[in-house]
Amino acid sequence: MSLVENNETIHASHREDQHSLPQFKDIEPVSDGWIKKYVLTYEMPDGSEYRYESVSRKGLDAYRAQLLGNAAGRTPEPDAVCIVPVLPDDSLLLIREFRYPVNASVIAFPAGLVEPGETLADCVDRELREETGYRLRRAFDRDPLMPLPQSGYSSVGMAEENVRVVIAYVEPDGDAQPGEGEFIEHFTLTRDQVGPFLDTNRELIGTRCQLLLEAVRRTNVLRKRLTLLQNPLRSEDFA
Repeated sequence: MSLVENNETIHASHREDQHSLPQFKDIEPVSDGWIKKYVLTYEMPDGSEYRYESVSRKGLDAYRAQLLGNAAGRTPEPDAVCIVPVLPDDSLLLIREFRYPVNASVIAFPAGLVEPGETLADCVDRELREETGYRLRRAFDRDPLMPLPQSGYSSVGMAEENVRVVIAYVEPDGDAQPGEGEFIEHFTLTRDQVGPFLDTNRELIGTRCQLLLEAVRRTNVLRKRLTLLQNPLRSEDFA
């Protein structure tokens, strides 16, 4: 069985099992604001009713459509982007941003909401300029934007927001232009600095940032091992 056939079998099996999962019945708004609270009602496989609290930035109709679309297997549009900026010297650009819900600065990659009618590239370029003063590279031999194949979720215990991670090749463009209430500073790490940074950092750090930096660390170690295999050390290297 090919990989594609195997994946189709897995997805088909999942669709057949949907009837044994809770079935969405209703959504009730509880409080309004930039973050909105809802109560979702489900029918459980045994016929009983189950109510679950959730939050969303979406209005009632948009959130309901999102829930129904998810159950139908439709691919959602990204709500936000997380940008992994790569500089011309191959180092990584990160930010340290004060986050009000935790009352502290948090290490992260630049990120932000996709505005209505905005393309992924436009959103990435805008967020980079606002938070770091960098932009997508102009004179480049390939597309400076490399989105991951699909959006991911990080807080599904309480929210439906999905985030598209994008690798972006960037260059300086001027001063950052943070919005009202935003306190952001940016810094860079070479690939060799990533490992020591992860080992010694004691500041709060975002989960996506932590995982991506760990992947960079392990890739860097693997790259060095492959280089060593291809170019064995010689006695004069120790002279």
